[in-house]
Amino acid sequence: MTTKEIIKLAVFQGKEIRRIIHEGEWWFAVVDVIEALTESPTPRQYWGKVKKREFTDPQLSPVWVQLKLTAADGKKYATDCANTKGLFRVIQAIPSPKAEPFKQWLAQVGYERIQEIENPELAQERMKQLYEQKGYPKEWIDKRLRGIAVRQDLTDEWQQRGAQNSREYAILTMRLCRAPLT
Repeated sequence: MTTKEIIKLAVFQGKEIRRIIHEGEWWFAVVDVIEALTESPTPRQYWGKVKKREFTDPQLSPVWVQLKLTAADGKKYATDCANTKGLFRVIQAIPSPKAEPFKQWLAQVGYERIQEIENPELAQERMKQLYEQKGYPKEWIDKRLRGIAVRQDLTDEWQQRGAQNSREYAILTMRLCRAPLT
């Protein structure tokens, strides 16, 4: 188990959410999120009830892991933590008005993703809009989209010629980057 000792606080609606990097991704203290979304005076008990109600199936338990996080008393304790995907699943199980905007957003994102599967051009258009919202210039966006298309064509060609794993693709990419321009 690889856990970096980078422990930071995220702030959500004025509440501090403890988080830590574990296996290369952020994991969040579930009880902190429960407290922020429910304002329960006993978030640990609330989480215990949610676990019993929603996550009794052993197949669902990988939604969270226990990691040592610093508590209010300054000591480290094993704490149920979830990555972003797991946290969204936990939020879906919380019957609280404050959790409702997240549930609505997840439903919207799911709906948009299904639309993109049916019509892949929507995904490209949505990506373009996101870059525009982030303030990237039109020229940069167009160049980025062309670069993605060229890279996809190139990897398709390599696959047709027998490249089979990520190491082979990495070698081909490295050779391409080092090749002199003619």
